[in-house]
Amino acid sequence: MLSVFCFAACVTMPKPLVTHMHFSESRYLIRKLRVFLLLLLLIPLTAHAREAKENARIEHLISSIEKLSGAKFIRNGTEYDPKKAGEHLRMKLEKGGDKVKTAENFIDGIAAKSSTSGKSYQIRKPDGTLVTTSAYFYARLKEYDQAKSAP
Repeated sequence: MLSVFCFAACVTMPKPLVTHMHFSESRYLIRKLRVFLLLLLLIPLTAHAREAKENARIEHLISSIEKLSGAKFIRNGTEYDPKKAGEHLRMKLEKGGDKVKTAENFIDGIAAKSSTSGKSYQIRKPDGTLVTTSAYFYARLKEYDQAKSAP
């Protein structure tokens, strides 16, 4: 039985694409392949650098809501304290995964409204005024970016 398998494997094995290649040509192809693989390895490093900046921006937004003393986070008509709001937003961010590439993606796709009801999230400030989380986060993001770009 094993001999039949070996025979079948040998018969179906693909032939090499290049059966006769000069030594210098093969070295050239190997060099090209090495350069290609090196470039392939560098791609995640550049994406990771951008991702770290965006992660910092998103973390700033979430921590800003967690630090709102006396405020309430309103989700689907129910009020939550700022710490619970931060936990909820972090959970949604984790579930969002690679779909959230920027802080703006986070605000628009995760932090602005309920994914189940479609209702906008709101923040009730200590003085009683209501603001949407979208407006709140865009204002905080503008402040953060201006502070980072200031000399």
